Parts: sequence; C-alpha cells; structure tokens
Amino acid sequence: MAEAHSAVAFSFTVTHEGWDVNFDREVLNLVWQSGIRSWKKRLARFQNSVHNGVYPGHLWSLWVLMSVVIGVHFSGRQVPYDLVAKVMPYMRGQNLTWQIVACGLISLAVWLAVIFTLRYILKLLLMYKGWMYEARGRGRSVSMPTKLWLVFVKIFSGWNTPRLYSFQGSLPRLPLPSLNDTMTRYLRSVRPLLDDENYERMVRLAAEFEEGIGVKLQRYLWLKSWWSTNYVSDWWEEYVYLRGRSPLMINSNFYGIDAILMHPTKIQAARAASAINSCLNYRRLVERQELEPILIQGLVPLCSWQYERIFNTVRTPGIETDKIQHWSDANHIIVYHKGRYFKVLIYRGRILKPCEIQIQIQQILDDKSEPLPGEEKLAALTAINRVDWAKARQNFFSKGINKLSLDIIEKAAFIVALDDVPYEYDESDPSKLDQYGRVLLHGKGYDRWFDKSFTLCIGSNGRLGFNSEHSWGDAAVMSHLWELVVTDDAFYSNRADAAVVGHLGEYMILDDIDQRYDEEGNCTGTPELTPPPPVRLQWEIKFDSQIAIDNAVIEAQKLIDDVDLRIYVHNHYGKGFVKLCRLSPDAYIQMALQLAYYRDAGKFSLTYEASMTRLFREGRTETVRPCTVESSAWVKSMDNKNCSVEERVKLLRIACERHQVGYQDAMCGKGIDRHLFCLYVVSKYLEVDSPFLKEVLSEPWRLSTSQTPHGQTGRMNLDKHPNCISAGGGFGPVADDGYGVSYIVAGEDLFFFHISHKKSSKQTDCHRFAINIERALADMKRLFEEYKLLNGTK
Repeated sequence: MAEAHSAVAFSFTVTHEGWDVNFDREVLNLVWQSGIRSWKKRLARFQNSVHNGVYPGHLWSLWVLMSVVIGVHFSGRQVPYDLVAKVMPYMRGQNLTWQIVACGLISLAVWLAVIFTLRYILKLLLMYKGWMYEARGRGRSVSMPTKLWLVFVKIFSGWNTPRLYSFQGSLPRLPLPSLNDTMTRYLRSVRPLLDDENYERMVRLAAEFEEGIGVKLQRYLWLKSWWSTNYVSDWWEEYVYLRGRSPLMINSNFYGIDAILMHPTKIQAARAASAINSCLNYRRLVERQELEPILIQGLVPLCSWQYERIFNTVRTPGIETDKIQHWSDANHIIVYHKGRYFKVLIYRGRILKPCEIQIQIQQILDDKSEPLPGEEKLAALTAINRVDWAKARQNFFSKGINKLSLDIIEKAAFIVALDDVPYEYDESDPSKLDQYGRVLLHGKGYDRWFDKSFTLCIGSNGRLGFNSEHSWGDAAVMSHLWELVVTDDAFYSNRADAAVVGHLGEYMILDDIDQRYDEEGNCTGTPELTPPPPVRLQWEIKFDSQIAIDNAVIEAQKLIDDVDLRIYVHNHYGKGFVKLCRLSPDAYIQMALQLAYYRDAGKFSLTYEASMTRLFREGRTETVRPCTVESSAWVKSMDNKNCSVEERVKLLRIACERHQVGYQDAMCGKGIDRHLFCLYVVSKYLEVDSPFLKEVLSEPWRLSTSQTPHGQTGRMNLDKHPNCISAGGGFGPVADDGYGVSYIVAGEDLFFFHISHKKSSKQTDCHRFAINIERALADMKRLFEEYKLLNGTK
C-alpha cells in the first residue's frame, strides 16, 4: 500500500556482509523540499515582522539616516546635540571603527524614536471616529476637522505599501463605554418591546444596577480595557463559542454559496481543483502577508488578526471547553468522497497547478474502494454536542492508527467534500436553491468535518459552497476568501497562470483574460509534473466506537430534521432603487425585515444585526438593535390607513437615519451588548448576582440578522460581470422560536435572503416569512413611487 511504502523512506540493516542501506529517493526529496519551504517561510515571516514593526516607516530610511550621520560626523561638523561625542566615551576605543559604531547607534536610536512617534501619532489619529457620522450624499460637505484629519492620516500612514499586518500596531484599543451611556442606550432599545408597566420595571432595575454593583463591575472592566489589547474578544471567543456545549452543526457553523448565476464547468474534479488552487494561493498571500489590508475609503485600516487562522486550524472538543489549534503550516488537504478520507499533498516545490490537482481529484473519484467499517459516518461525531464528542475522541481516537489519521485531518490546510449530489439553481423551481443551501448548512450530518476552519464543498455538477466553523473568525473574513475563489473561476490571466499578479500580490482583473476552463470544462494548462497520488486514511473502528458513531448519526439527523431553510431571490429591484430613495441599502432592508416580522408574528421582537468592530485592534463584532422606537413607529404607520404617504416616507427616513446612527455607534465601540456581556462575565468571576444583567442576557434574539459583505478584494466589477457574485450565505436560527436571516445586496437589481427556522416551533415558518419580506419590499417601493407622483418628481 502507498502509506506503507512511504513509511519506509529510509532504513538500514546489518548483515554478515556489512551495512545494507535502503532509501526512497522520492520521499527523501519530499522531505528536502518541505524543509526548504519551511525555511523560506521563516525568512519571509522575519522580513514581514521587520516591515510591520517599523511601519509606517521603512528600513531604507535607517540606512539613509546612518549615511547622513556618518557623513556629517566625518566632515568635521557636529551631529545635532553632539550626540556622537557624548557616546564615544562609552566605546572601547576612539578609532575609525568605533566612531562608525557610535554613529550607527545614534542613528538607530533616533530612527526608532521617530518610528514609534509616527506610530503613536497614527494611533491617536485613528481614534477619531467623527468621520463616520458625517452624512454623505445628503447635500452636506465634510467638516473642516475631518478634512484636516484625512490629510494627516494620509501623511502619517506612510508612502510604502502596507502589508496585511502593517497597521496592527497602530490600531487603537476598543474603548469602554460609560455605564450611564450603555444604560441609556439599552433602555431606549427595549422601549418598543415593553408595555409601560414592564418598561418602568426595567428602568428601576437599570437604575439599581447603575448605582449599585455596576460601579464595581465597571471598575474591573476599566482595568481590563487598559491592560488587554481588546477587552471583549478573548472573553467573547471563550464564553460564547468555545464554552458552548451545543452542536456546531446548524447552531454555530455558517455556510456560503456559489455565484449561482454562472456555471463555469460541470466537471466536478475541474471545479474542485480550481477552487483548491485559489484557496492555496490565498493562503500564500496570507502567510507572506502580501494580502493588502482592507482600508475603508482607501484610508482607514481594519484589523487583520483573524486572517491568520483561516487555514491549518481546527476546534478540538473538550469536556468543559473547546480549544482552537492552529499550525503554522500544512502541505496537505483532506478530501472526503463517498465515505472515504484521502490525504492529498498540494505542494511539490510549489503549489500544484489546477490541472495537476484535477488529476488527484479525478483519481479519488475513480477510486472504487469501499469505506472502512465506521469510516463513512465518522464525522457525525463533530456534529453532536461537544461533551459527547470530547469523550469519544478521548476514548477511541487518542492512540494508534485512529490518532494518526485524526491528526492528519486536524492538521490539514482545510477539508474538501466531494458530494455525490448536484447543487442546483432553477429560477422556476425555488426548492432546488433551498436544497442547495441545506446541503451546505448541514449536508448529511456526517459528510462535513464541522470542527475544521472550513470545509470546501463541491457538488457533482461542479457548483461550489463551503461550511465554516465560527469560533476562529467572523463571516466577513471568510467572505473575503470566498470572493476570490468565485472570481477566480470567472477570470483567469494567461500571463500569470493563476498565480499572484498585481501590486503586492493583490489579484487583479486584466484585459487579456481567458476562462479558467477549456471548452470541455477541464482546467486549462499542461501538468509539469506527476502530482503525488492521494493516500487513503486508515481507521480501526471497534464495537464501542461504532456505537458512539451510530448514536451521533441519530442525534445529528434529529437536528437536521428540525431545521428548514428558504433562500429567497428578490430580483424585482435592488440597491439601485434604494439609492434613488437616498437611503442606506442596509437600513432599508432592516426596515423591511421589521415590517415583515411584525406582520408575521403580530408583534415586535428583539432583533440582532451583526456589525464589525475591526476599526479597533482584535475587534470582532458588536450588535446593532434595528428594532427601535423610530422603526416601530414607521412599521405601525404602514398598516394604518389614516397615515398619509408623506408621513410614512418621513417616518421611514427617520427610522433609517436612527438605524444608521446605531450601526455607526456599534462600529465605533459605543455598542450595548458586548459591554453588558463583559459586565456579566465580571459578575460571575466575582460571584455576585445582578437581576438586571441576568434578565438582559437571557432575552432571546428571535430575529437574528446579518449582511454578507462583498467587494473586499477590489477585483469584483459587477458592471462588467454582473453574474460574478456569490449568492451569500446563511446560518441556523438563534432562538428556538425565531428566524435566522442573512442577506446580501448583490448588485443594482438583486437581493438574496437566507431564512432559517426550526420546524418544532409553531410560531415560525421560513417560507411564510419569505413571502412577508417580498410583500414588505414591494410595499416600500410602492410607497416611494406614490410619494414621487404626489411631489411631481421622476
């Protein structure tokens, strides 16, 4: 067998005739190449560390400064403050060499002082967030303070091109809101959800907390905010994700879907090879830090620390808490096909080309071997509650061949699942797209390794998707990768042969582009080498472990049977119409969701919208609360026959503006929920009870929403290629009697909504909710059309 052959790459024996040495040249060459690659990566990381450590300065400026100081000193003039003369008495001699050393030390000290001053000034500048609140496109110009701020940020951001982590040292800490501000915002957010009696009760609880134990909790949290890089992120990762004992499938993991409006190839092996190659190229950009950081308006950087864990990462189960494990490198991926696991090497002196990877994938598809006993449904263990999986992992996968195979899976760059069903989209049959989403959300319950950072899924007809674990990072980071994968299949440069092109490795769309596939749908190009053949993983699944797997399959199937998903494609209009209404597309959609939910449930509900806090170092997310006093007033006006069109439009504009302020507050560190969450954690550490915090943290999010971002790579031109955009992605419902809604603003005339609910709930129905969303969006368009007719505008 191949695995047995590779296990004896080198051996020797002693006989009566002398030494007998046996070695496998191919395997030793792989070892040699692996070592060379490892040292290259270490050197690249060291160079990147130096570059990032001195940014926004540059190392060449040190050599220039040294040359100037040495020139001035030996010309007979004094260096300012006569620093060289003051240092010379501490040298071992006064000769030429020691004078040069003294000049070098003075240059280094001055250079470092300037560099750190620049970094600190840039950090102070990035603390200013007033620019976010200044209206754009409303007839108002940017204020003079913001104009000056823009100029200074441009100056102090440096002239050399930033790398992925260049701005990390200059990003400010997440600010801690005052207790009074958070209480005020919280009470305002719950006002439309409570009647007068319950609202007054909540006001009393908030006042008692603010004047009592809240003062002590805030004091401890203030110390943490100054001591730690980010006072939220570590606790958020630990207590919200890693200590959660619920299954990852449906409850935590999210999925992403292909660009369904295009279908570049129907050959499964070719599409898989192309996507794998794109992921590996992206990984190289991240590892070399050649991926440019995302800059808002091309100027304000977002934190990039989450990118490190996209690849070579797994969440391992524990009895009380899980652990995120990340490896610096991996030269293989794992491919799952028809119940079998294959280790596939993807590096042979370089990243394998798509046409070479296609050979490996096709070998797997052509392999007719049967799964080993227990192998086919093994991954169901990753789909169940974390305690049971942790116990099974310890009992059955902690030694022998099972441990070896499990290590290979967990240390892989990522997982690839070659499904035996097609991923279909038919505009005339919405159920096919719904099934597409369900396959990506949970699959069969045992054909996704839910612990891995992500599983790349390929349908039998060549369409793509992914399932991603959530604890290592947020959807925006995974969307960045996915955007590159999707656009790679639409654009392909002959000159670069799918390699990195453009400034500092940023992928670019070139004029002379060809399709990535030939006329038959296979990957273009000619293999330059024979790719390493896939190797089957081996397992010894005994009776007890088989029982654990069977039980996991039953538990996973119960979860799958209880969830339903509807992907609604709204193609009646898109953000083009919304812009004509002079409203934010996100605020517009959130108001539509509020109207749809009110009509669906007959009441308002606590609503969650995810917003990022990556303007700050190690920032992740914050909650925007779209259900506000203003939004509820507008929603009620829509079904009030006595309310005029002008009044409804006025209320909608006010509601959207209020939502925008709430979104901006969340991005700027003025959110409500992360602050309250951290106060609750402190209270648990101090073993004190707070009725206010207990009630706040127990409130269910019956409407949980999120917008899928796009346009992060700078290569997606929807004017030229309107079909080249992912249909977004989704997640399961957060509350048992609630909805999970993800949406993407996909161009000028298209919205996608991914709506999930639990079938066990009698109050929710994702198909009914999709109809209510369609009706709400139609009513909002009709409202503005009537308003324009009344005012005589086009």
